Amino acid sequence: MTHDGFAAAVSDAATMIDRSVRLTRRNADTLFVSILLPLLMMALFVYVFGGAIETGTQYINYLVPGILLLTTGYGASNTAMAVADDMTSGMIDRLRSLPIRSFAVLAGHVTASVARNSVATAIVVLASLAMGFRPSAGLVEWLAAIGLLLLYVLALSWLAAGLGVIAKSVESASTLSFFMLFMPYLSSAFVQPETMPRWLRPISEHQPITPVIETVRSFLTGSPMGNSGWIALAWCGGLLIASFTLATVLFRRRARR
Repeated sequence: MTHDGFAAAVSDAATMIDRSVRLTRRNADTLFVSILLPLLMMALFVYVFGGAIETGTQYINYLVPGILLLTTGYGASNTAMAVADDMTSGMIDRLRSLPIRSFAVLAGHVTASVARNSVATAIVVLASLAMGFRPSAGLVEWLAAIGLLLLYVLALSWLAAGLGVIAKSVESASTLSFFMLFMPYLSSAFVQPETMPRWLRPISEHQPITPVIETVRSFLTGSPMGNSGWIALAWCGGLLIASFTLATVLFRRRARR
């Protein structure tokens, strides 16, 4: 790509990012719900179920890393619906008449998703501190945890964008992205996998969300990391590459119709 081509691509992406951010501000209720639901879940598990769950540590310290990933799932599902709305409302047809690269449309939605998730995650962390979360992490550990969460959010957002492209409606996009909200419940987010039934434990231990949670938990609370860090990076990196490729290819094909 030439310098002018690269500059044009950056300009297109900046335009679509600005559009997606403005749409987020107009739909503040969606952002509010994506923050409120994880907060309610955290309060439910801490104050209602926490006393009955044994994790070898204060339960909220065990819980918060899982809640953080649950928060990103809610935010990413909104991305799928936003992309599906563009695909079904005629927005893409209008963009065809403009010299805008197709990549920029999805990049705008994904960047807005990362921004929304960053805000939601920060609020959840502040709320958890008020509820008694006491991390032992220093600056380096916090930066490492934030970096991994950002990589996970980016990968999940591109996956959500791809689901939004193939969805036939906003409602079907919501259905397709349901697993983003469901998978954390089958991970080590809320209870230790060792306490699960024998047939369910391998699913919990070997799905992609568990090593990410365990790595974030290790950074924030000092729990043993083992090899979960490398596994988490491999899952997030692989998911990002696969989701980005799939989303952009599917978008180009559908936009040509």
